[in-house]
Amino acid sequence: MSKIKNWAVSKVVKFQDAREEGQGLAEYGLILALIAVVCIAALTTLGTDLQGILGQVSAGL
Repeated sequence: MSKIKNWAVSKVVKFQDAREEGQGLAEYGLILALIAVVCIAALTTLGTDLQGILGQVSAGL
């Protein structure tokens, strides 16, 4: 009985570890998505400002 119990406990522990590993991967994915959104917003804002500055430079030439 002890061998079966040990086997079952080891399987449960492996299953929980796999679930937690997947959860960690999902958290990294969410962080990566948030970073991507922030980068896109920053580049959009900088692009608009840069377009205005370049327009002023070309008009001055």
